[in-house]
Amino acid sequence: MVIQTFGNMLFCPSESDCVKEFPSPKELKYRIVISTKPPKEYLEDKNLSSRGSNSLKDKDSDEDTWGRMSADLTNDDDKSDCDASEHSQCDGDNEACDRLLRPLGAPAYKNLISIPAGKPKGKLREKLKVEKDKVRRLSLSEQKFEKATVCHGTDVVRFTQRNILRIYPKGTRVNSSNYNPLIGWMHGAQMVALNMQGYGKPLWLMHGMFGSNGGCGYVKKPDFLMNVGPNDQVFDAKAKLPVKKILKVKVHMGDGWHLDFKQRYLWSSPEFYTRVGIAGVPADKTMKKTKKRKGNWTPVWDEEFTFQLTVPEIALLRIEVHEHNMSEKDDFAGQTCLPVSELRPGFRAVPLFNRKGEKFTSLRLLLRFEFVQVDI
Repeated sequence: MVIQTFGNMLFCPSESDCVKEFPSPKELKYRIVISTKPPKEYLEDKNLSSRGSNSLKDKDSDEDTWGRMSADLTNDDDKSDCDASEHSQCDGDNEACDRLLRPLGAPAYKNLISIPAGKPKGKLREKLKVEKDKVRRLSLSEQKFEKATVCHGTDVVRFTQRNILRIYPKGTRVNSSNYNPLIGWMHGAQMVALNMQGYGKPLWLMHGMFGSNGGCGYVKKPDFLMNVGPNDQVFDAKAKLPVKKILKVKVHMGDGWHLDFKQRYLWSSPEFYTRVGIAGVPADKTMKKTKKRKGNWTPVWDEEFTFQLTVPEIALLRIEVHEHNMSEKDDFAGQTCLPVSELRPGFRAVPLFNRKGEKFTSLRLLLRFEFVQVDI
């Protein structure tokens, strides 16, 4: 079914085993890659076949297993008692019997799996071990991944240089909340799974990150996460790094609230302020805000902020607008998240989005971006 469905789009390793080196994005363009656990029948069959060379004692204990396997694999009410009896006589050494028990479809499907997945046994550091001439996929919950980055951060980066790492939210996030996806991105994780049903800062960051490269859904991993320096050194997110680039953001004015928020503020005098900051590695993370502008639907701030960036390649410019509320929590009035790597110097009319990431019809901020290159 897989072959019939995907046809020539299906990416298969040139050999019968899994890929030895991860293909380039160009090789995988418009292709379907299967990454999953090998079929259970294949693994069971492989394990049972290997038991045939064990001691006589092992053979005796395996006879019941072979019988159970035959019953499980056939699982057909039309099979006669004679067939079941014949299967139960297999001892693992009989070639004909071995061929009879082996599921014909399992090995063929196993050969279509380009990147095997699974949860290897052992300690966390052993799971992150890079195997030569073998590409695999590892899945970690956000708790285990956070522990891995704290204790073995460089091992995580080294693992993602040759393998695929998937992170997923913990099961207790029943309200569709999320963790910070930047922790995964700064360690080279290719699959940072998020709950898409809700909204909030993590999803705003995701929209900003994948808004780059034309919003096609693919963002090239920065070179610094793929490079290996002297003495097998790789990027360390916790290391103290020099400033590479200085970004200056001047917030001039905003407009459009009287159209998009007309009903909401019909009987109130708005008091808007803007929060501007950077999301990225811990050294770059910061948030600043303008003064409040009272009683004006078209507020003018004319305030400039300066950000020193050590890793501008994965930095995201976060912008939020709020309306000050004396008696309650300040009201949300728009947000956007922009990849610093795609910002261009000069004046820009930047659209704002709601909490769910949907663009407002009229809301805009007039900003000016300026970059100052730092000599290292």
